[in-house]
Amino acid sequence: MTNPIESSEADFFLSDFDRYLFGSGKHWKIYEKLGSHPRNLAGVEGVNFALWAPNAQSVQVVGDFNQWDGQSHKMRKQVPSGVWELFVPNISCGMKYKFRVHAMDGQITDKADPMALWSEQPPKTASIVHQLNYQWNDSSWIQKRSESRTLDQPMSIYEVHLGSWKKCQDSNHGWLGYRELAHQLVDYCKQLGFTHLELMPISEHPFTGSWGYQTTGYFSVTSRYGSPEDFMYFVDHCHQNGIGVIIDWVPAHFPRDAHGLYRFDGSALYEHQDPRQGEHPDWGTMVFNYGRHEVRNFLISNALFWFDKFHIDGLRVDAVASMLYLDYSRKDGEWIPNEQGGRENLDAIHFLREFNRQCHAQFPGILTIAEESTAWPGVSHPVDVGGLGFSMKWNMGWMNDTLGYMRRDPIYRKHHQNDLTFSLIYAYSENFQLPLSHDEVVHGKGSLIGQMPGDLWQKFANLRLLFSYMWTHPGKKMLFMGGELAQWHEWNHDSQLHWELLQWETHSGVQRLIADLNRIMTTHTALHRHDFSGEGFEWVDCQNAHDSVLGYLRKSHATQDNAHQDEHLLVCCNFTPVVRPYRMGVPFAGSYCEIFNSDAPIYGGSGVGNHGLLHSDGNLPYHGQSASLELTLPPLGALILKPMLQSS
Repeated sequence: MTNPIESSEADFFLSDFDRYLFGSGKHWKIYEKLGSHPRNLAGVEGVNFALWAPNAQSVQVVGDFNQWDGQSHKMRKQVPSGVWELFVPNISCGMKYKFRVHAMDGQITDKADPMALWSEQPPKTASIVHQLNYQWNDSSWIQKRSESRTLDQPMSIYEVHLGSWKKCQDSNHGWLGYRELAHQLVDYCKQLGFTHLELMPISEHPFTGSWGYQTTGYFSVTSRYGSPEDFMYFVDHCHQNGIGVIIDWVPAHFPRDAHGLYRFDGSALYEHQDPRQGEHPDWGTMVFNYGRHEVRNFLISNALFWFDKFHIDGLRVDAVASMLYLDYSRKDGEWIPNEQGGRENLDAIHFLREFNRQCHAQFPGILTIAEESTAWPGVSHPVDVGGLGFSMKWNMGWMNDTLGYMRRDPIYRKHHQNDLTFSLIYAYSENFQLPLSHDEVVHGKGSLIGQMPGDLWQKFANLRLLFSYMWTHPGKKMLFMGGELAQWHEWNHDSQLHWELLQWETHSGVQRLIADLNRIMTTHTALHRHDFSGEGFEWVDCQNAHDSVLGYLRKSHATQDNAHQDEHLLVCCNFTPVVRPYRMGVPFAGSYCEIFNSDAPIYGGSGVGNHGLLHSDGNLPYHGQSASLELTLPPLGALILKPMLQSS
């Protein structure tokens, strides 16, 4: 058995200044102090253990090195910080351990380390002593990221659940490893033109069916797919191939698992004591106490940890609405008003602003994205003007209205034209991301193509039209895996995507359509430079509800630091299964080229369109434009046309 070394205050790993910063909620690299860290103390190699558990009666380190009997490894408490610390000599990385916490009421619980850098593969729950060690090769990517105007760049995000994208029969649970996934996902993203990957939570979680949204190991990359260094390789390989990596982050709640954060030292340490504040009624989980300095510090340092140690490019913050409102999913009498008598969670607001302030200040060019489903003002506005400070916000209104419209039989769509046009009334109130996420293809909703109306041909045409409308609408794009395959079944986390569907031209055609939309969006500044500004969009025809037709311009303007000239693209959408000869106003007289047609045979369409060049009539202004075109609008189809006076 390895015995601890008796040490003086001067030998503690955490200094007085460390404890002061942590107690003030400002120790942004507390992950380098708390947890387990290999250390040399007085010439002896070993591991330093440190834990915040202020209300515990005593704490012992238990693990492989002492046969899980902590009698000789009792930690010393640093009063008044509430941090316990112990140096154990002659142990090294790879050792499994937990903290045996003795609560004041006599209850004894073995807790996983909240700051662990690696954990056992579930269902096992021990923490593992680990020292991050990886040689990065992405310096040019990080430099470019810090110098670029990220929100002016093309952005098309492919949302992925790593365990069910593809399966491998030769591995445990059929999971591919981080390194295998790195190569396969990068090749796939480059094939389809996606600029970013967004990973559903990869922090450690005990229940695979939670998809990672009930986290226990906030600093621990899930061991399901490999080691922390394997995941570093994943990110590094993405960066070397021009692909950004965003991960989902869950600071809104945590599960009740006994080894996790729940009643960590026998008291409501990370959560609130009062269930009207501390329990989430929808998910059976616990709500973080954002009013406690150490809890805010834990979460913000965790966010910074992912940017610092893993070079992540962005965090998509889950369930922001549940954080902002004290009465979220609660009835009268089930919540406590704030000190001003309102329903706003003032502590959570303070936390989110500080989170965004620190992330953007310390890591220029990164993204923070809010899944926020209400009309809370200024989610993506800077903190110094009263906003929450996020880079972008999910446009849940656009998603709900658009899917609601597309689910309707085309014969009824003329009565719901406003579902499509309404989004442009508020499109520039926030920096919006357009999400078709995993949430839209689970819990009985069906797959995207399964939600489309009509016969088989119409279902595919409607799906192609939906994607075309989405990719030409202002806002950055995000699509959950499987949508590009037009797979028929809902997403199932226990099985892989239905890759076999690609043998059919209708399914491979949808995949090819996504690739071409990404290519056009990336190469044409009109479709990405002004996603968050009204100068990038102009309605041409939005009032013909009877024919369910939309026409609009996407625009960009030359800048001093960009050699591209002004660019205009005309987008025409026909939401009925009728071929329509149609006159559409255009801003310039001259020739126009059809550069995209969702009804093209290569996408599985019928081939109705405008072949070759079209010539506008400068003597016939229309729709408030100086000229007009005679078009053929394909059934359930979208067109993109480019004036030939512009460079291609």
